[in-house]
Amino acid sequence: MEDIAHLHMRTLEHFNERQRRIYAGSLAKQYGWGGITRVHTETGMDAHTIMRGIQELTEEPVFDRIRKVGGGRKNTEYHQPKIVSAIELEANTKTDKRTIVHWTSHSLAHITQAVQKRGFQIAQTAIRRILINKGYALKANKKDIEGGRNHPDRDKQFQHINMQGLKMQIQGFPILSIDAKKTEKIGNMKNHGKEWMPKGENTKVDVYDFGKKDPKTKKIKKAIPYGIYDILKKQGFVNLGIDANTAEFAVHSLTTWWNTTGSKEYAKATEILLFADCGSSNGYTNKLWKVCLQQFSNQTKLIVNVCHYPPGTSKWNDIEHAMFSFITINWRARPLTAYEVILELIKHTKNKTGLRIDAVLDENHYETGKKISDEEMKELTIHGDEFHPEWNYTIMPQKN
Repeated sequence: MEDIAHLHMRTLEHFNERQRRIYAGSLAKQYGWGGITRVHTETGMDAHTIMRGIQELTEEPVFDRIRKVGGGRKNTEYHQPKIVSAIELEANTKTDKRTIVHWTSHSLAHITQAVQKRGFQIAQTAIRRILINKGYALKANKKDIEGGRNHPDRDKQFQHINMQGLKMQIQGFPILSIDAKKTEKIGNMKNHGKEWMPKGENTKVDVYDFGKKDPKTKKIKKAIPYGIYDILKKQGFVNLGIDANTAEFAVHSLTTWWNTTGSKEYAKATEILLFADCGSSNGYTNKLWKVCLQQFSNQTKLIVNVCHYPPGTSKWNDIEHAMFSFITINWRARPLTAYEVILELIKHTKNKTGLRIDAVLDENHYETGKKISDEEMKELTIHGDEFHPEWNYTIMPQKN
């Protein structure tokens, strides 16, 4: 909205009074129902002026001067030269060294009231116009600073991941990006986003996001989508859990993918490469994760290579932007009322590059808080790489 308003204000600067009215009137007609109110909001022009512009659209064009030189009312800034600095000071208080508040998000009403208390006479629409002309705009916070979690070997780890991926790609072995998507509650609750609907129709949801309870356990039903994204084939798989996001659940998801898809697509594979985040159920410090991977390796006879993304870099995991983002887009504004609904929405997720996702329901229950002893860890056939062995390691199948 602010970008459009700024564009309109910059455009109107090049028009005379009548041309501004006609421009505003044409915008209102283009917007349709509610157009006058919208143009008033975006430009600050009076509604009667906009309606006059709509009327003038039907009249013959006028090419003569509208007013004599020097005619017309002067802007507020002309009569009150110091008002611009006062408005900027109230809109962005961090410019005032006398105040301890270094950031603010005042509304136009607050700014208007504060400026008027300073002794100036000005309307809210004029303040909006002045701020837009000075280049101000409402902006949200931007996530861009990784802070203290920026590991010194982050870039080197990314290079290592790329090299490992290249080796596997040359051999035609599976390269999988894995992670668990955000846990969702089951119920007729609001889901973020908008969708096109006929006029007068709405999707009504519950006022409170409590979720639906399981009649047997009396607990809120939840869905845990654990995703597996095949980087080489650009295809996805989701194991939809109903219980807890544990290491056993994560590796069971991997096992299900291999039994249903992987063993067919990569019948000659002897190794597999996993790209995973550094925490949660598949974190590098999770002992149960490594024990379960050993069991997976023993069952499939596959050599399991694992590379973890450094702390604070999970957004670079391929599955986030290549699969999960499209699932979120596909089910936007749709209440997740049942497991069957979620499965269908995931299965029907597609994109322009040919993404297809298979999904299954995992009704198993997984024990949380399982402890792994040091003796059990010593029994694993796990070998750490020379470079950050805690992030990069290989698990070999054990002989019976």
